[in-house]
Amino acid sequence: MRLIDLTIPLGIATPPWPTYEPLQVKYFKRLAPNGANGQLLTHSNHLGTHLDGEIHFYTPGKDIASLDLNQFLMGPAAIVDLSDATGDYQIYTPEMIEERVEVQEGDILIIHTGYHHFGWDMPTADEIRYMVQHPGPDREFAVWAKEKRIRWIGVDCGSADHPMNTIIRDWMPRQAAEADQLFRRMYDQPLAERFTPDKYQLMHIEMFPHSIIHAECLGGDIDLLCNRRATVGFFPWRFVDGESSIGRCVAFVDEAEYEELMARKAALPQTRFGDAYDPAHVERINRLSAKVI
Repeated sequence: MRLIDLTIPLGIATPPWPTYEPLQVKYFKRLAPNGANGQLLTHSNHLGTHLDGEIHFYTPGKDIASLDLNQFLMGPAAIVDLSDATGDYQIYTPEMIEERVEVQEGDILIIHTGYHHFGWDMPTADEIRYMVQHPGPDREFAVWAKEKRIRWIGVDCGSADHPMNTIIRDWMPRQAAEADQLFRRMYDQPLAERFTPDKYQLMHIEMFPHSIIHAECLGGDIDLLCNRRATVGFFPWRFVDGESSIGRCVAFVDEAEYEELMARKAALPQTRFGDAYDPAHVERINRLSAKVI
């Protein structure tokens, strides 16, 4: 068994979710004169690849330490690529997912929107696009996920919610106006009529009471695993009273598949951190985004 890392690099330049504390690193000991290097870290939990826990939005929910490694955090997963289906501000649906990969009851669901290509570690980095313009779901998706008994969801962008169904809509009025124009053209209704107050941040508020939580800001070598099934695990801290946690997300593959994936990786460009990326995903997203302008 071999591992494929689905985690983005974490450093002081990694953007947290807007308004959350970034990573700050300070040395309190150095080899000279202390004989060892030691660091102090300050950060929020919503930074880099992280798992949102139930108590992030649901008071009687589980803390991070209560999530079972075998029965919850690790298991069979469907990994779907939607970079050929949705672009900036657009909505993805259960139909788009099931057209591309088999999703079984009780699965972990990993959604490759392609927007990790705009993360800080990529040559096409664009923080506003990554946090503010990525696609997201409507309530139809949440209902489907509950019916499928999805274990947890992972996304390769800033949030599992559509950014215009969060407070970002108020913080970024210029982008909200762009999204409103797109919604009027593409969905025949204004943004405010599609994402009404009763839907606000539904992937957090409506899903966490059903124990369907999510990991955000996935990446790493995720481009190697599009539209296939795999065993996936997320490994947060054993964090008592933790509302969320930074962690490591990996896919487990057998030796033969690993060799196949590494051959594909060798044929793709790589980031300065050694992760493979497929430029075709960005080309698709740009075409889809331009199509409705």
